[in-house]
Amino acid sequence: MTTPALRVAVLVPCFNEEAAVATVVADFRKALPAAGIFVYDNNSRDRTAEVARAAGAEVRRERRQGKGHVVRRMFADIDADIYVLVDGDATYDAPSAPRMIEALLNDHLDMVVGFRVDQSVAAYRPGHRTGNWMLTSFLASAFGQAFRDILSGYRVFSRRFVKSFPVLSDGFEIETELSVHALELALPVAEIETPYYARPEGSFSKLNTWRDGFKILGTILKLYRSEKPLRFFTAIGICLALVSIGLAIPIVITFFEEGIVPRLPTAVLSTGLMIVAILSVSSGLVLDTVTRGRREMKLLAYLSQPATSKN
Repeated sequence: MTTPALRVAVLVPCFNEEAAVATVVADFRKALPAAGIFVYDNNSRDRTAEVARAAGAEVRRERRQGKGHVVRRMFADIDADIYVLVDGDATYDAPSAPRMIEALLNDHLDMVVGFRVDQSVAAYRPGHRTGNWMLTSFLASAFGQAFRDILSGYRVFSRRFVKSFPVLSDGFEIETELSVHALELALPVAEIETPYYARPEGSFSKLNTWRDGFKILGTILKLYRSEKPLRFFTAIGICLALVSIGLAIPIVITFFEEGIVPRLPTAVLSTGLMIVAILSVSSGLVLDTVTRGRREMKLLAYLSQPATSKN
């Protein structure tokens, strides 16, 4: 277990979680008696804030709508050595938190992700399961294999991860951004299996499988463009070059056979596409240098924070 000298903060972003938040606060108070529990209410239209306060949590507000905004505010406001981020819907297993913290400390990690093992059919809808698998597979192909559940909302962080992480996402894409940040800087991370339960009666999911799935996919593509610009723009350049060559081949054959260029607009289009392809690859080369410098700055910000240790 953790030593009393380490400050542990449980961060609970909430939006209309009146039916579940008291259970979350009580469970984590029991699992981590010395931890501070902070519930951030994100414009709830029910009694989430009142119920959380009555349960013993410190309640604060974030008025900009979206989980990304809430996490940004939490990471900026709360000062601790270890951070536990968990949704306020009572689906995650509070008794797993000490085990996740122990792994973080013993293995000198910066992030431990709770890999969800559903305990009932209602806990994990088939659409969400399929979408999570597809997005996790795509992320692994783009950034490397390190996670089996990139969308888990149950995570434990070191202080230096939290205080050096630039939160850019607004909504539920924040989990993807956290994963990509760890992969890009090659930070030490791990996954631990944790039970995943169905929501309690009266609590409803705010996620839409298709809408939020496309948002997360868009976030991965944007992160891929910003973190792997050479690959991204080279792929575009190759596609444009292949189209250009495909259009040019019949024109070149006709020119050598008959000495004329009968389809001048096609020839102009082919030339333009090849120019754009070259510009795309050139842009990727320039942006790759910029990205490398930005990655070095992130790493320096990360290294400027002291490591979390038991001693």
